[in-house]
Amino acid sequence: MTTKLRTLSVFVLAIFLLSGCAGLKKMKKNADKIQFKVTPEVLETHAGKVDLAIDGRFPSKYFNKKATLVATPVLKYDGGETAFSPVTVQGEKVQGNNRVISFANGGNFAYKDAANFTEAMRLSDLEVRMTATRGSQRLDFNPVVIGKGVLATSTMVANVPKAILGVRREANNTGKYDPYIDPFQRIVPDEMLADIYYLINRAEVRKEEITSEDIQQLLRYTQAAYEDERKDLKKVEVSAYASPDGALDFNTQLSAKRERSSSSFLEAELKKAGINVDLRTRYTPEDWDGFREKLEKSNIQDKDLILRVLSMYTDPEVREREIRNLSAAFTQLADEILPQLRRAKLLTSVDLIGKTDEEILALAESNPSALNPAELLHAATLVEDLDRKLKIYNSFQTVYPNDWRGPNNSGYVLVLQMKYADAKPLFEKAEKLKNNEPIIKNNLGAALLVEGNIQKAEELFGAASGAGNEVNYNLGIVSLKKGNYSQANQYFRNFADPNTALAKILTGDNNGALKDLEGFQRPNCFMKEYLIAVVGARTARENLLFDSLKKAVEYNPAMKQKAKTDLEFVKYFDNDRFKSIVQ
Repeated sequence: MTTKLRTLSVFVLAIFLLSGCAGLKKMKKNADKIQFKVTPEVLETHAGKVDLAIDGRFPSKYFNKKATLVATPVLKYDGGETAFSPVTVQGEKVQGNNRVISFANGGNFAYKDAANFTEAMRLSDLEVRMTATRGSQRLDFNPVVIGKGVLATSTMVANVPKAILGVRREANNTGKYDPYIDPFQRIVPDEMLADIYYLINRAEVRKEEITSEDIQQLLRYTQAAYEDERKDLKKVEVSAYASPDGALDFNTQLSAKRERSSSSFLEAELKKAGINVDLRTRYTPEDWDGFREKLEKSNIQDKDLILRVLSMYTDPEVREREIRNLSAAFTQLADEILPQLRRAKLLTSVDLIGKTDEEILALAESNPSALNPAELLHAATLVEDLDRKLKIYNSFQTVYPNDWRGPNNSGYVLVLQMKYADAKPLFEKAEKLKNNEPIIKNNLGAALLVEGNIQKAEELFGAASGAGNEVNYNLGIVSLKKGNYSQANQYFRNFADPNTALAKILTGDNNGALKDLEGFQRPNCFMKEYLIAVVGARTARENLLFDSLKKAVEYNPAMKQKAKTDLEFVKYFDNDRFKSIVQ
């Protein structure tokens, strides 16, 4: 009896196991009835990630009530594979916390995950690997391929952020800058002023006035300007005045007489010196403007009250009467202010003519210490060769070691030579010399962006706000790398190059992208031609595609291999014309 019972137990267990195994085998056999919808249909990479969304659907009468199924999406490519997170679903009679799939009605699940992108993923299979269990039974299903490859157009960012040249100067001491103001001025205006003072109500030029040092210095300045080829004597002018006390008619005649006497003196001196220049003359009957100016700078009693009188009345006689009524104040005015207004003002205006470009460049390369900072900065703009520019800016660092523009500008040239790593310590040196300079913040950010430190670079670009359009361009690159393509288009609005075209392609503006690329005139640019080919593929313009792709691989043969794996051209992989270009 015991033997019979044991045999029966083994038999029952075998039936149970076989039935469980049979249930899993049936699920495996019918696995092709499971529906997988992948969004997007062709995977894409953005901001260095491959986002995956799957909607799965199990048919009715499929899912064993006591089974659990683990599904793992995997990207399989040449040389390796990348697994996404698994998803687990279970039958109705399984004790667990997973998504339950009904045997009678079937069921669905939604899945989202992301993986880091690698170049090998361009040509890959997206497959789902499934393992079903029922009790101690386990069965691996055949992998199901549900997608092909990863579209990687977003990775084609040209990581070439722009640096800014340090030539600008502060405008009006406001703290605001114009990044395109060049401090170099070849012609600099200059002038000298001297006064001849008169006694009250008199118009005779006194000897002690015309022999004063101020007048003699003006005469020497005028003669030197006339004789020096580096100076251009623009004008000599006489302006005569009467003080605003007394009758207006009298003051009008008095100021006219002072104009004649001072002009006669100056004409004689110019003639004696052999200076041929037009002498301009004028007179002002009552110098109320001069009165206001000198009063504002004085400590006269009742100054504010007198200034209020000037603003209230425009009639000169009323003004004088009201001021005289302030007896104590008028006495001070008569002693301190009015004598300074009884004068003729002599003015010589000159243009100082600087060195020629040839002279500046020669000195920059032979004796840079003979040039002032503006001249030495200007010298670098006179040469196209980047090595010569760099040498001049390096000389600037030597001659003017405390000026931030030296190391900054040397770093700028290195950026133009695509030597960001070499430029970075120079930008750091410039920052130590002027740590609040927005131009330097931008340039340091450019170096860090090339290193891959996107977050710190973005912070520095934010601190560089207002330094120039280059900052916006660099923020556009940051936006591209972060997958914010609409924002990138906003930052790029003042530019047209492969990066701006890429941002437009990624937002579906193929015509705008083509316009940017066709307007970009850099010769032999493989990136320009490659992106035109992408636009051609996206808009089914085959001649545009093939002609531009042919140019791209001629300019850079490495683009052949890229095109072979680029899903932008997947429809043409078997096209003979395409194959002839990329082989």
